[in-house]
Amino acid sequence: MAEEKAVLMYKGHPLMRKDNLIYYGSMADTHIVMLQILETKKVGDAEIASRVSVQLQLTDPAAKSRDRVIKKSEKAGLYTALDFGCVWLERALAGK
Repeated sequence: MAEEKAVLMYKGHPLMRKDNLIYYGSMADTHIVMLQILETKKVGDAEIASRVSVQLQLTDPAAKSRDRVIKKSEKAGLYTALDFGCVWLERALAGK
């Protein structure tokens, strides 16, 4: 029997990682947030994200890739970037 992987959730939305890209939100919704780790620094034995790009994107497959990006910013640290992305996503999904 194959084990089913549990999806990591953050504030009610799924969080998926592939290499240095983190996707926050569901593709079934109108918007998602893409976080790209641009730089890391070594703290002890761990690599910590020090510079992260944040983009609020449309999930419409008919839209061109350059037209999908609604907002973008660059933040110092993963927590700050995820916090901004969370606010952007909530506002976009609420229609504000």
